[in-house]
Amino acid sequence: MSHVTRSLVAAAAAGTILFTAACSSDSEASGDTTEITSGARPVIEPGEDNPMIAQGVEISGDATVYKTSGIGGTAMNDAAATGTPESYIDTEEFPGGTLPPGVTVTEAQGINVLKKIRDNLEQEGYTLEDVVTMRVFLDNAPGTDIADYAGWNRAYRQFFANTNLDTDETELVPLGTAEPAAPLERNSARPSRFALEVASLPVPGWLVEVEVDAVK
Repeated sequence: MSHVTRSLVAAAAAGTILFTAACSSDSEASGDTTEITSGARPVIEPGEDNPMIAQGVEISGDATVYKTSGIGGTAMNDAAATGTPESYIDTEEFPGGTLPPGVTVTEAQGINVLKKIRDNLEQEGYTLEDVVTMRVFLDNAPGTDIADYAGWNRAYRQFFANTNLDTDETELVPLGTAEPAAPLERNSARPSRFALEVASLPVPGWLVEVEVDAVK
C-alpha cells in the first residue's frame, strides 16, 4: 500500500471515528434535555366530583409499580373464638370487639385490612395516596346469603376517595349507621377497583382479602 493510500485510509478512519463520536455526543446531549414524565393518571367520569373509584388508570414513563400480595385481617379480638369472623375485628377502633350500631363484621374487618395495607406500603416507601389499582375478595358472613358490599364500601371510604375533587374539601363518611363524620384517613386517591364475592377465603374467619398496586 502506498504512502498516499495509507494516508487516505487513515483519514477516512479518523473521519469515521470523529463522526461517530459526534453522533454519540449529540445523542447524549439530546438525552440530557429530554424530560421523561412518569406516574399514574386516574380516569374519572366527567362531571363527577366525589366518585368512589376511577374508571381506569394510565401508568406512563419509568414509573415504579409495587404490587402487594393478598392481605387479610390480623386476629386482634381475643374475646372471640379463634378462626371466627369476629376474631378479626379491629379492637383498636372497636375496643373489646364491640361494634357500634350498624357496623358490620365485614366493615370492621375491612378497616383492619386497610390498616395492614397502609403499613405494608409504608414499609416500602409508599402511601395509600400512591394506590392506583385494588382487587377485593369478599366472603359472606355466616348466616348471610351474599357478601356485605355496603359494609366493605363504608370501610373503603374511611381510607380512600373521601375528598371532593372540585373543592378539595374532606367528605364526611358514615361508620355503620352513625352520622357521617371525618374519615379515619383523608385521601383523594380513587383507584381502579373490582370487588367480588368468592366461595371462601384461605384463612378461617376472613371475610375480606385485598391486593393493591401502588405507583410512584
